Amino acid sequence: MSLKRCLFLLSRAPNRARCLRSTVAVLCKGSAGASAVQRHCTGETGASGFISCRNAFSSSAAKPPDTSLFVPLHVKATDNGEGSIGAELTQPLDKSEVLKVLNRFYKRKEMQRLAAENGLDARLFHQAFISFRKYVLESDALGADLHIILNDFCCGAGHVDDLYPYFMRHAKQIFPMLDCMEDLRKISDLRVPANWYPEARAIQRKIIFHAGPTNSGKTHHAIQRYLTAKSGVYCGPLKLLAHEIFEKSNNANVPCDLVTGEERTFVNPEGKQSSHVACTIEMCSVTTPYEVAVIDEIQMIRDLSRGWAWTRALLGLCAEEIHVCGEAAAIDFVTELMYSTGEEVEIRNYKRLTSMTVLDHAVESLDNLHPGDCVVCFNKNDIYSISRQIEARGLECAVIYGSLPPGTKLAQAKKFNDPDDPCKILVATDAIGMGLNLSIKRIIFNSLVKPTVNEKGEKEMDTITTSQALQIAGRAGRFSSMFKEGEVTTMHRDDLPVLKEILSRTVDTIETAGLHPTAEQIEMFAYHLPDATLSNLIDIFVSLSQVDGLYFVCNIDDFKFLADMIQHIPLNLRSRYVFCTAPINRKQPFVCTSFLKFARQFSRDEPLTFDWVCRHVRWPLVAPRNIKDLVHLEAVHLTLDLYLWLSYRFMDMFPDANLIRDIQKELDNIIQEGVRNITRLIRASETNTSSGTGTDAIPDDDIPLHRTFPKDRGLNAEDLPEARQQKQGQRRIRGSKMLGYRTLDTRQDGSLSSRLVQEGLLSTDLLEQLQREWAASQANGEDPWKETAGSGRKINSKGKKKNK
Repeated sequence: MSLKRCLFLLSRAPNRARCLRSTVAVLCKGSAGASAVQRHCTGETGASGFISCRNAFSSSAAKPPDTSLFVPLHVKATDNGEGSIGAELTQPLDKSEVLKVLNRFYKRKEMQRLAAENGLDARLFHQAFISFRKYVLESDALGADLHIILNDFCCGAGHVDDLYPYFMRHAKQIFPMLDCMEDLRKISDLRVPANWYPEARAIQRKIIFHAGPTNSGKTHHAIQRYLTAKSGVYCGPLKLLAHEIFEKSNNANVPCDLVTGEERTFVNPEGKQSSHVACTIEMCSVTTPYEVAVIDEIQMIRDLSRGWAWTRALLGLCAEEIHVCGEAAAIDFVTELMYSTGEEVEIRNYKRLTSMTVLDHAVESLDNLHPGDCVVCFNKNDIYSISRQIEARGLECAVIYGSLPPGTKLAQAKKFNDPDDPCKILVATDAIGMGLNLSIKRIIFNSLVKPTVNEKGEKEMDTITTSQALQIAGRAGRFSSMFKEGEVTTMHRDDLPVLKEILSRTVDTIETAGLHPTAEQIEMFAYHLPDATLSNLIDIFVSLSQVDGLYFVCNIDDFKFLADMIQHIPLNLRSRYVFCTAPINRKQPFVCTSFLKFARQFSRDEPLTFDWVCRHVRWPLVAPRNIKDLVHLEAVHLTLDLYLWLSYRFMDMFPDANLIRDIQKELDNIIQEGVRNITRLIRASETNTSSGTGTDAIPDDDIPLHRTFPKDRGLNAEDLPEARQQKQGQRRIRGSKMLGYRTLDTRQDGSLSSRLVQEGLLSTDLLEQLQREWAASQANGEDPWKETAGSGRKINSKGKKKNK
């Protein structure tokens, strides 16, 4: 953007401080001043603003690194013959005197201050001294120069400060980052992400923002322009959305390819790329030129985990026109972001096409459900229990939640939307908020509390935000559905005032966009720190990274979790990085185990063939008999997704993608059959639990939230799945009176033994032997359970121990 243009905007804009901030950011070209401007110039106008910006620019400084992330390396003494030379020139060292000298050096404040000036803060100074002392005292062959100077100290000659150069030499050996700190800061400088995309900066792009609530037609208008363009790319947050645009384009006789992390579909029989492509946003190309690009759900640019993908698409797509769709809360931020690249933003506002009414009464009972109702839950336990009780009332219901395969979600949505199908009720999580066209009359919130991940990556349970509530509530009364008016309410009377208050708030404006370190940046880091683990490299990178006020570094806990999991497996850095960016759910034990086996097989340079995968997942699989089986099938489907994702990055090592896709489709059908019979599976799970032959199939992270964790108390032991299972035989499930649950008795005879036999921990013969011994001990009046294992002693009736 030219200076003339910046000053023009400054003079015309109602918020001159915002334009001033953007102007100076452009002039500074993202230097430290741009970041300081964001902090100091809000609300200032005119000359005072320029003066403040100038002062901020001149006084800004890099933030100190988090030295707790610096892991010291172990330095071994090398015997190159110099040690004997030092001893020959002087005498063998008295280690007790050397220890006194080293301790005097450590206590010298001047040495600590001098070390701090060279990058060793108090923590690093202490760690470096411990390592240096151990090196000196345990080495049989010190260098001749160090040996001689230590001998001089022991003899009363020289000054202890003369030890400083040798100490610093050792410190830089165990902390190699001290020698390259400036280079590391430059590599991790994230203040000008727009400059990462030279192809996009080389063209003049037009940004068109389609702003409006759910069901306002904003995406429809953007897609119409996409279809009329000579070439185009659609970037959506979900595979389902990309697949929908893929089908819509081809049905409109506009050849369009589909690109997701796990799938590549080319409509050209020869495999040539079409002029149009629909993709998940992480997969969009920032080097391919297009006439039109569509970025859907732009408000997710602030997402703590995936926001970087929207930032990358917005700044990096090489398209003459970029159509951005999303909430109006993102308008100011996108406008400001585009000022920094010199691009103007055209705003097109849309209103909801159908009405949406918040009802004055709650549903209160499942007996009051009507056709077209959707009960929204935020965990699987509520999904299972509510669907079970709905069908107990003679009603059919469809079920949709996040971990279901896309094909199963579409099948359940089709079943619910079909006017000729008897299924008229939907039970779903917030997965319906995006990606599915549903004919819903009334949205019913079963709960207003859901688990969230905070900026530190910690899981919290909190009330849903206004944006989330509007996104879900907006699914009622879709313009293209049979219901032209939508209604929203809650299941419980106490929640209704809370919902009304949430929906009445203004959606929080977006203020920052996510960023994520690239593979190239991590490789440059590794060049300077070759002995650091990938997880430690990421930590140091984030610690040193500098971002201006418009950006933040996305949460990388999932990346680090995978990096730590495969750290012991020998992989080159690029392969390791790719493996760690795999989109897997770390809460799924089977998926994590599969990930580990995939990496181990890959490291051996042994291709992961179709037969190998079938043995691993125990294919062929059968229809689920209970909820536990269904959850396992979902995990297997995710494992096959992981294989397909890796197959597009390492084609030679994952060669059987087509065969894997075939069995994944079969597995999708098996899961669909299980979901269609979910009530029977729930009944089977209840029977297994009551007989002691089954376990709780719900993952620990899927704890029911509604009326289980009031805000005035924390998580207690009885809230955990294991405690719930133990107490099922003693009490009713919360809310069972309304839902008609019967009390489950888990204390039947033989439950433990049956479970041990079923899990292969106890053989039938051994069980019979234990039963015979038990019967014999009972006949003799003995209590075998009072035997103390391995002690050879028995406890008598008075509680005293006696020898056999």
